[in-house]
Amino acid sequence: MSGGWNTIESDAGVFTYLLDNLGVKDVQFEELLSLDPSALAELYPIYGVIFLFKFPTDTPYRAGDKPLDGTFDRDASEGLFFATQTIQNACGTQALLSVLLNKTADGTLPADETIDIGSTLSDFREFTMALPPEYRGEALSNSELIRDVHNSFAKSSPFVDETQRQPDEADNDAFHFIAYTPIGGNLYELDGLQPAPISHGACSRDEFPARVMEVLQRRIARYDATEIRFNLLAMVRDLRIRAREIGDFELLAREERKRRDWQFENALRRHNFVGFAAEVLKSVVANKLKEGNGAYEKWIDQGKQKMLKRIEERKKAGASGGAEDDIEMAG
Repeated sequence: MSGGWNTIESDAGVFTYLLDNLGVKDVQFEELLSLDPSALAELYPIYGVIFLFKFPTDTPYRAGDKPLDGTFDRDASEGLFFATQTIQNACGTQALLSVLLNKTADGTLPADETIDIGSTLSDFREFTMALPPEYRGEALSNSELIRDVHNSFAKSSPFVDETQRQPDEADNDAFHFIAYTPIGGNLYELDGLQPAPISHGACSRDEFPARVMEVLQRRIARYDATEIRFNLLAMVRDLRIRAREIGDFELLAREERKRRDWQFENALRRHNFVGFAAEVLKSVVANKLKEGNGAYEKWIDQGKQKMLKRIEERKKAGASGGAEDDIEMAG
């Protein structure tokens, strides 16, 4: 990994174990596949949501001194955790911390709304809450422990330094994470690229699913109808706790299986398969050469023909308006 912050995927397993490795207790993420408030409400208790979207590089991100939706609450950052984003690729971790660090046990929240964030993040929160938002962002950017945990979930690549982005790259799409959470009876949007927390009005925790979905629908409506690259993750209490409380052993088994799958997928993300692939290719080539009678040359020629056929098929699909390859959303 590089010395900076590397790109991580918008994935429930990545974010769940990222928090777990930071010492957070009894929290997980769930991916939401629709903007139906009932899909979010059934995950109660809900701490907040993390939204990933394409950053609009061709339109203003705010209307002068006002956000495009809601109102800036410039005094709110004194009482809640809000940090200015000061470094590239850290927005995913910053968004989840924006929810997490506003759900600590300080005597103002009900017990089922608080999160045990562990000693590491408790110390970080205590240190940064006395600072203005821009210095909180600097403190996050300079936290080696948080950065190392964040980077441990980045995809392994021996060829690309993901902290560097060339200005002449063909793909100039940029994606950004932000957080929505109810705090003190209001719905807040916490976006490190904005100058202050954005208030979307009164909102109790029971109203949160419906209210946040209304805000997200308005946000998505500002995009072209063909833009579908959005991702929504809910930060909720560990679903295994509920399964044990109600004696739902089928749910418990399903959640335990999900955790094992997440662990396996996260292990694959860290692994570099280049050496393995090279050895497999060397073995295949050696076997073809042993066959003799031009088997190796025929095999190469067949590969070339298949590739040319695939290129022609893609050209035809593009000419007829076929779908392009999926673009991975990572922040």
